[in-house]
Amino acid sequence: MRILVVEDEQPLADAIARGLRREGMAVDIAYDGESGQEKASITRYDVIVLDRDLPGMSGDELCRSVVTSGQLTRVIMLTASGTVADRVEGLSLGADDYLAKPFAFAELTARVRALGRRATPAVPPLLTARDLALDPARRTVSRSGGEIELTRKEFGVLEVLLGAGGAVVSSEELLERVWDENADPFTTTVRVTMMTLRKKLGEPGVIDTVVGSGYRVPTAGRG
Repeated sequence: MRILVVEDEQPLADAIARGLRREGMAVDIAYDGESGQEKASITRYDVIVLDRDLPGMSGDELCRSVVTSGQLTRVIMLTASGTVADRVEGLSLGADDYLAKPFAFAELTARVRALGRRATPAVPPLLTARDLALDPARRTVSRSGGEIELTRKEFGVLEVLLGAGGAVVSSEELLERVWDENADPFTTTVRVTMMTLRKKLGEPGVIDTVVGSGYRVPTAGRG
């Protein structure tokens, strides 16, 4: 999932981003509403973690902007106020969820994952291709019953390819969905990750290269 954290308290924003990255998500950060709006207008995020009490352009304004843009992006608002009236007001702006500070990081992660599932087409409980199986919830990959250990990026690439249902996925799309804004678009990171992923998955090969277009798993299915 691609996540945007918009929070003016830099230590908190950085801590949230680090935690979500450890959970295998690609995370960008904006420390004010204007930067958040600019990033959201350029990149399609699955979820925006949005502080409501931003200086300048408020979280309320940014939320309205995201909602009226018609994107599938989901918004979870963070605020120091946890009153019922405040939650109702935040949700009435179009936010999909609301979490009062301080919060347990495990709860934030669970809510972000739940919203991410709503931001994209329904993901089946198991993604399969021939004897390969990927479980998005448990974050496990197995082939012919044997578990395969993958890095977060390798797992993310395979999840996107399997989720495409046999369609071709470009390197640019993989870079956007699995990495964050700090990834160099001219880097060979996708190619290198693909090479190590293929090696770990073993033979016969599962991932096809479509010259000039990208990659695909032709027999990807849903279990």
